[in-house]
Amino acid sequence: MNEDTLNMEIRRFLKNVGITSQREIERAVIAAVEDGRLAGNERIDVSVRLDIPSLGVERMIDGTIGLE
Repeated sequence: MNEDTLNMEIRRFLKNVGITSQREIERAVIAAVEDGRLAGNERIDVSVRLDIPSLGVERMIDGTIGLE
């Protein structure tokens, strides 16, 4: 195993996760504010599930995003 390759591949995957997640969260929050489901000053709970079936990894990562 090449640890440098592993590191770069993980970083590439996480970059994709980060960019995709940010876009989805922004779209969902903007839509919710526009249609009145959110006032725009809340804190919203978020979670991400990491699954790596071939390694037996199942992990929930929880957090909160403040809108103001």
